[in-house]
Amino acid sequence: MIRLAIICAALLGSTLSIVSPLYPQDTARASPTPTRPWYERLRIRGYGQIRYNRLLENNDQLQCEQCDRSWGTNGGVSIRRARLVLQGQIHPRVAIYLQPDFANTVGSSANVVQLRDWYVDLGLSSTNALRLRLGQSKIPYSYENLQSSQNRLPLDRADATNSAHANERDLGAFLMWAPVHIRERFARLVNDGLKGSGDYGVLTIGAFNGQTANRPEANNNAHLVARATWPFAFGTQIVEPSLAAYRGEYVVTAEQRTQGVRGTPDFRYRDERVLMTVAIAPRPLGVLAEYNVGRGPEYDPRTDSIGLRPLRGGFITTTWQVQRDGQLWLPFARYQVYRGGKKHERDARSYSVNDVELGVEWQPSPAVEVTMAWYRGDRRFEDKTRPSNHQRGRLLRLQLQFNY
Repeated sequence: MIRLAIICAALLGSTLSIVSPLYPQDTARASPTPTRPWYERLRIRGYGQIRYNRLLENNDQLQCEQCDRSWGTNGGVSIRRARLVLQGQIHPRVAIYLQPDFANTVGSSANVVQLRDWYVDLGLSSTNALRLRLGQSKIPYSYENLQSSQNRLPLDRADATNSAHANERDLGAFLMWAPVHIRERFARLVNDGLKGSGDYGVLTIGAFNGQTANRPEANNNAHLVARATWPFAFGTQIVEPSLAAYRGEYVVTAEQRTQGVRGTPDFRYRDERVLMTVAIAPRPLGVLAEYNVGRGPEYDPRTDSIGLRPLRGGFITTTWQVQRDGQLWLPFARYQVYRGGKKHERDARSYSVNDVELGVEWQPSPAVEVTMAWYRGDRRFEDKTRPSNHQRGRLLRLQLQFNY
């Protein structure tokens, strides 16, 4: 039996070694003779972010739970992210990706370790243009959601699109297709500092639980998602238009509700959206604009109940890339609006957002990034405990990011 297992393993290894690697950037490292052990193909990297949000603050009740919990009253210096990524092409048709975050807040405890990504990509074609992703991963929906926080310019994702999926992730299965030359373009947009979204396929369909990351499924219906995108050269620019949509049923669970709040008998609600995106890489002018419409659960203070209501909103971010004396400067501006609920917050909290953010990212070296952003917010966010809550204010935000 042991000899048979050894022979089978050898045959499997020889079969996998003739297939092209899943990630094009690993092609030069592939060596058919001798084949490197799988553990030598793993790569460790990561990044950390330290923030302070309260300079020039004029209203400590202006907050954003989904954005940054250190906003407002009792906020101070915080570790926003502490990421460690383990990834690798362990076989020519198998790639793994593991990312925990050591800076989560759970209840009153800060800096708690929590899983962000843990998935496997299985190549289904000889060039891995077609692949299947299984595990906890980002939902292929919004460009800014797919964009790593390591690369994004504004300090937080926009409410209008990030309200679709808390932490941008869920457990599911996603079928992705993209030709090799487009996968290489996806990689260059990230590696060349052009604020790309990463490689989530040109055409992608998938199914996922729908209760968002690190939460168990609460019904027997899967969410479905589809996305189409294509980055193409237009003069010196790279333009990427996208369309995406998802639908399913979301359950506002007991731990997400205030006692006494009313709703449907089982607190199950339709959850569906359609999104349009235009992204232009900063060469030197960059633009990212997204807008989505749909419907989902939302608290209504007039009836003290959670109902199915329409939602809409989007944002536009512009930037300009300046390289001088070996340093990189990226001034940016963002305007966003949103009207709708946030299904994953207390009582599917109702929101009305009208915000402006002006900032600059400075990269003195590839290992260090400093971001300063002036933020002016006009936010209404209401639930059963705060049925009338409209806050306006401004603040200056600072972040130090180090990459390793």
